[in-house]
Amino acid sequence: MERNSCTPDLLKEGGDEFSDISLRPLDLSDIDDFMVWATDAEVARFCSWEPYSNKEAALNYIKNSVLPHPWFRAICLNNRPIGAVSVTKNSGSDICRGELGYVLASQYWGKGFVTKAVKLVAKTIFIEWPHLERLEAVVDVQNGGSQRVLEKAGFEREGVLRKYYMLKGKSRDMAMFSLLSTDPQI
Repeated sequence: MERNSCTPDLLKEGGDEFSDISLRPLDLSDIDDFMVWATDAEVARFCSWEPYSNKEAALNYIKNSVLPHPWFRAICLNNRPIGAVSVTKNSGSDICRGELGYVLASQYWGKGFVTKAVKLVAKTIFIEWPHLERLEAVVDVQNGGSQRVLEKAGFEREGVLRKYYMLKGKSRDMAMFSLLSTDPQI
């Protein structure tokens, strides 16, 4: 099966050293690349999920959660997935907000790839979802790398939500970041 190589112009960053970073739907054929980050305990450290131990469970996750998700994309380097990014819709009185999440294979940390991916999301999500006024991310206060990604992508740190989230059996303090549709794009 051929990889999905269609990347709309808005979802590809050009003109610099990261011009090979793009976003596209994650597909079942990407399972081997997905397993690189999904089996890594260091990658899963600040995530709600535990590392995957087998392909079958990962394939079920892709089939049942990723494919039906309204906005889940693979972060690709030369069209090969090295991570993923998603925006989760809210509903009701919270429909104006969406929550950003992302994950990246550890061998690509510190190279600016996820920052570029988050900038690509920011460039497109407010166009694709015109009802969205606020994109927010909640990050563990101990996850300095993820906080730097958001700051570099133009998000504003709004404060710390104390004992806000249960992560792997412990209540955690979380930093709240946001980007508004009216904020200047970096």
